[in-house]
Amino acid sequence: MIRNNMLMLTALLAMQLPQTADAQKQWTLRECEDYAISNNISIKQSEVARVKQTYTLSTARNKRLPDLSATLGENLSFGRGLTELNTYENTNTSNTSLQLQTSVPLFSGFEIPENIKLSRLNLEAMTEDLEKAKNDIRMQVAQAYVQILYDQEIAAVAHRQIEIDSMQVARLTAFVNNGKASVSELSQQQSTLASSRLTATQADNKYRISVLALTQLLELPTPEGFAVVSPDMSELGKLEDISILTPDDIYAEALTFKPEIRSEQLRLQGSEHSINIAKAGYYPKLNFSAGLGSNYYTSSAYDSDPFGKQIKNNFSQFIGLNLNIPIFSRFQVRNNVRSARADRLNQELKLENAKKTLYKEIQQVYYNALNAVSKEESSREALVSSEDAFKLMQAKYENGKANITEFNEAKNKYLKAESDLVQARYERLYQWALIDFYRGRDLDF
Repeated sequence: MIRNNMLMLTALLAMQLPQTADAQKQWTLRECEDYAISNNISIKQSEVARVKQTYTLSTARNKRLPDLSATLGENLSFGRGLTELNTYENTNTSNTSLQLQTSVPLFSGFEIPENIKLSRLNLEAMTEDLEKAKNDIRMQVAQAYVQILYDQEIAAVAHRQIEIDSMQVARLTAFVNNGKASVSELSQQQSTLASSRLTATQADNKYRISVLALTQLLELPTPEGFAVVSPDMSELGKLEDISILTPDDIYAEALTFKPEIRSEQLRLQGSEHSINIAKAGYYPKLNFSAGLGSNYYTSSAYDSDPFGKQIKNNFSQFIGLNLNIPIFSRFQVRNNVRSARADRLNQELKLENAKKTLYKEIQQVYYNALNAVSKEESSREALVSSEDAFKLMQAKYENGKANITEFNEAKNKYLKAESDLVQARYERLYQWALIDFYRGRDLDF
């Protein structure tokens, strides 16, 4: 009878675990990353900024082209004015002018080609910024994903604790009915069971919050029906031994492709072109211009030729070259050059800071990974030891050679060791994935 009750109780407890089997879809880490990148607002904003930079590059290129403009003017005059007879009379006059003109920059002090190069480098830098934003999202998703896995395991451990406590309550209930245990012992065990249920409820709530955090990161409308795919933990032991690597090895690989480094390097190259653009103010500027024009004039003082005839007779053309030689600009050009050089120095510092930040991140991940390995090994040994101690104490307790307090202490140590091992295993999994990520591999497990 007691065995049947235990089986039913176990089935009911299993139903209380965080449900994933009935979820509509189980998401892999790669699917979560791809979905987040496709739907994240910040990523979309970065993409819009990159597209805008393509327009800036197009504008810089098009400055080499000739421009074309048309001008239409109409002037009216009233009152006394000087006539062709050198007398003053009250007359009304009108003048209509038409003009079409173009200009081409022949020499701009190298400003136009330098602007094109600068715009192209800025576009490449913004493309790297976009990739950096995507990498940041990938890392956030991976961290949230691992948190779900961990909280899910901890909830399962908490429910196993309920199962153990429930079995002891059922056992003591039978003993109380047979007069082999006191009511106080049963009450104490029931209190322990209530605490275990509270712990399980808190673990379930934490798991749900973790799911909510990831679904919000993915911009999903609701966490309902969302579940993640648990990795094959048997593969964890097959991970590459990072002790053969050093942070310097990983850093040397990361420098060649990390977008945060590439973007700062590109901007440093761009700062050289900014200096050249500022220096263009020292050079003369040469422009070619050409145009067509005509006008139509009428006066109330005398008869005027028709509009068409005047337009034909007054038709004119012009071409010209304009050379602008800078002599003194109130030191504006000099200060622009100095400012551009200061910007280059600041960009050098930004690049150096980006490199140092990357190295610090790699150091942190590397030593976290080493610590996770040793913690997992220690946790595994602690679990074996605490499990043996718990089984021994359970046998003593069931034979009346240990009290309920000793039994609960051994059980709690065993369950804590189990939780510590779960945490260590997922920490190792995550840190290993980050090391691979810094080495240019996909962030996946």
